Amino acid sequence: MELMTDVTCGDWLLERVGGRGRVGGVVGTGFEAYTRILHPVPATRVDLSVTGEWGEHPVLEESRWTWSQAAARQGLTMHPLVQWNRIADLDRGVDFADCWQLGQTREGYFDLDLLAALTEQLAPATTTPEDLVAGIWNGWGELTGSGRALYAIEGSRLRAWLTRRQVLREAERQQQQSLRPEIRAAAEHGPHLEWPAREMILCATSCDELSDPSWAEGAGLGLQPGFPPSISPQLLWPADRSWVVASEIDWDSTIVAGSRSLLDAVLGDDRLEAYEVDEDSDLSWEGDLVNPPRAGWSAGS
Repeated sequence: MELMTDVTCGDWLLERVGGRGRVGGVVGTGFEAYTRILHPVPATRVDLSVTGEWGEHPVLEESRWTWSQAAARQGLTMHPLVQWNRIADLDRGVDFADCWQLGQTREGYFDLDLLAALTEQLAPATTTPEDLVAGIWNGWGELTGSGRALYAIEGSRLRAWLTRRQVLREAERQQQQSLRPEIRAAAEHGPHLEWPAREMILCATSCDELSDPSWAEGAGLGLQPGFPPSISPQLLWPADRSWVVASEIDWDSTIVAGSRSLLDAVLGDDRLEAYEVDEDSDLSWEGDLVNPPRAGWSAGS
């Protein structure tokens, strides 16, 4: 993945930006078909009979659940405009009687193994699979060296604090080494693709590169060594403009815009929890008109 200094290659897409909160507002308008891919959620099964010093319970099993799994257990309805705030509490997630606990979805981040799976459908749908543009939001802390990792370290409070400070300093040093200077400079000073309310740096990549989920480790994006990747492209398109993939930073789903045949391929991939939408679909937090709001929740809270 190489930094691009000419961001005018995105002008064509800027001319097709749709309404705020709508599918076309994050991926562009005028495509034949649109697909929404839901970001899976972390799930853990804990031992409630044991409680640690900080009130935590030992984790017996870890997994990744689809929204459908979480909805089915609560008698909720899955549909193309479903919102996670109707399925789970945005502060506490969901706890089930069999000790499974669900966390939160990842906003603005599409798991890299799922992106790799998606490239299997994207590559045949373009004549330029080796010539892609990736737009990455310049607000990620990792791109400016301000990203931080949190560590839970056992022991006396003073000793734990001293150890944590030492570990954090070393982690910050390693993070700085993993951030390419030109990436940091571009994130801070441009040039940027001026997407509405979302400035992005642009990088050249390919379907072949993105088909390997480990690509981010050597991309120079300031990722924390030893921790899972935390950045994925917010925009992705090929030189022939046949499709666009968008992961808006405030949404926990990724949109694919392109041909009808591409949409059918994505919908038919059982690794992806996908639904057909259109460019005017409302994917704001209040867009789910089927499932009732959870008690005590509103978009302004």
